[in-house]
Order: sequence, then structure tokens, then C-alpha cells
Amino acid sequence: MRLLLDSHILVWLAAMSIKLPAQARPLIEDIDNTLFFSAASIWELSVKHALGRDDIPVHPRVLHRALLDNGFLELPVTSGHAFALEALPPIHKDPFDRILIAQATSEGMLLLTSDETIARYNGPIRLVR
Repeated sequence: MRLLLDSHILVWLAAMSIKLPAQARPLIEDIDNTLFFSAASIWELSVKHALGRDDIPVHPRVLHRALLDNGFLELPVTSGHAFALEALPPIHKDPFDRILIAQATSEGMLLLTSDETIARYNGPIRLVR
């Protein structure tokens, strides 16, 4: 299975945080799954880091390198992903979350999230707790 991890899950995984949902760990550790992170997540975390947010315990550059070093594949944001946003209902206003939903939908990936608002969308999304 191809899994796209949302930004919070990436941060919690990198920080080895107890906030990482228990349901996410077996999916992430399953060697039959291919793990992806979105360039949009790195963009989002870079914005938050630049604003001095203290809920980002790992620098986005360090996170990026660690993800690549641990076999994650980076998913760039394409025009096709942007066009897929048109089909999304206005459930969520966060542009970073909306692009993750559009990417998962258009790429046929399962988006792992702990965000209940994201999970309200139809499509390949799994809410993990």
C-alpha cells in the first residue's frame, strides 16, 4: 500500500513523540507499505518554523533529510494536484491539508491523518488514533 503521511504524523514520528497514534505505527512499520511525504508538508512546517512555532520540535531541513534517509519518498506538488482541489468540498480551510487530500486522491494513496476534519472527506483517508 502507498501511504501519504500528514504533517503532524511526520513530526510526531521524527520526534518519537507519544502523540504518534498507536494505529499509525503498524502501518508505518509494515515493510510492504511504501511511505511518502508531501513537499507541501515540508512547506507547511517551514512556514510554522519560520514563525517560531514551538510545536515543531524538529527543523524542517532535518526532518526532510531524515525522511529521505529512512526510505520515504517525496511527493512533489503538481498542477494536477492543484486542479484536483476544485473537486473538494469546502470542509477544511487549511490549504496544506487540502493539497494533501488532493494528492492522496489523485495519486491513489492512502492519507494517514489524526485530523478529524480531514477524515470527513470522502476518499482514500484513514483517521488514526
